[in-house]
Amino acid sequence: MTPVERLFALEQFGIKLGLDAMRVLLAALGNPHLAWPALHIAGTNGKGSVSAMTERALREAGLATGRYTSPHLFRVEERIALDGRDIDTPTLSDALARVFTAVDRLVAEGALAAMPTYFEVSTAAAFLIFAEAHVDVAVVEVGLGGRFDATNVLTPVAGAITTIDFDHERHLGSTLAAIAAEKAGIAKPGVPLVVGEVGDEAWAAIDASARRAGAPVTRVHDGLTAETALVDGHARLTVATPAGYYGPVRLALGGAHQAGNALVAIRLLEAFAAATGRHVDARHIEAGLATVQWPARLEWLHHPGTGARVLIDAAHNPAGARALASYLSMARVPPVTLVTSIMGDKDLPGVLGPLLPHAARVVVTEAATRRAMAADVLAAAVTSLAPPDTAVAVVRDPAAAVALANTFGTPVVLAGSIYLVGPLRAALVAGGFEPA
Repeated sequence: MTPVERLFALEQFGIKLGLDAMRVLLAALGNPHLAWPALHIAGTNGKGSVSAMTERALREAGLATGRYTSPHLFRVEERIALDGRDIDTPTLSDALARVFTAVDRLVAEGALAAMPTYFEVSTAAAFLIFAEAHVDVAVVEVGLGGRFDATNVLTPVAGAITTIDFDHERHLGSTLAAIAAEKAGIAKPGVPLVVGEVGDEAWAAIDASARRAGAPVTRVHDGLTAETALVDGHARLTVATPAGYYGPVRLALGGAHQAGNALVAIRLLEAFAAATGRHVDARHIEAGLATVQWPARLEWLHHPGTGARVLIDAAHNPAGARALASYLSMARVPPVTLVTSIMGDKDLPGVLGPLLPHAARVVVTEAATRRAMAADVLAAAVTSLAPPDTAVAVVRDPAAAVALANTFGTPVVLAGSIYLVGPLRAALVAGGFEPA
């Protein structure tokens, strides 16, 4: 079994939140997470986009960067990037092999009571890779929650919480306050924490957690003025903060919600520059916001031969679905064919409700994961929630579902789960689709 195959075998053990095993494992590896300064980003939605924006701006400033995000779209190597490029398989395999060597020894000695999780092992491998690459800074996205996430062994130079909404309630709690408190668990003594656009209930929980931790907090709009216009589905942003002036800049990532993510990235980059003395100025930040790429987030693909157009978005929770629906309205996208598969533990009305008014028809399929809701069950839910004239088809094979959707002559939207859109995006690109 190869190291990558062994990593995937750990998926059967699911999620285990906690930091003790991670600390033991990293100590056995020489504490690679202490070898580089980190920026740590949590949130319900937007943390991947903020991570991508931030890392891109840091590269514009001439810094050698690492980036760790999850989940991946198609290849596990996508989770770990050096200077904006996904690592190759040999680099990952080598790091994983050394992590598993340490794991086996620690389990044999009793220092670890059980095998670590998939996420713990992949996180340890990422931290090892960053240390050996001698990165100037690594941007690290929280996997789930914050307080007990494996990445929370870090003491970053600055952190951020992007948004707070309902998702993963089984692990994080059933109220916005509870979810916010879990995410605010990344707060550390003396480490600046930027907080995005969150409601009063979430803010109160974050503020209380940060005060207990001794973390200075900046709400993203504190002392800030911003002007935003939406053109062709992309925000054009002009921002003044106490530390700088930015724009006007057209955000590379589509959707009105990306303006909020860009503000978090700006304030986080300012905090990084202040804490480290690194020179990250307005032109670096503007270039990062204007050129960043983040696949499967309101990403249009088109086929130059057939003219088919597909919008791919990783919307998988109510907040993500609302952002996608807002984009479809503001960009004046005509009624679409929605191809969807949703995980069985998700809020179906919350995810489907915003999207179905934009769909002339829905093709229900099943992503290749045991978590996916059965297609016939999902189709029944779609039928009950959709306007009466919405056509619903069931095609269990995702590739065949997209092929059918592309015969109707309307724009196609792929959404509902990253487990759906990731493999389908790769298949579309292999089949000749190109970024629009």
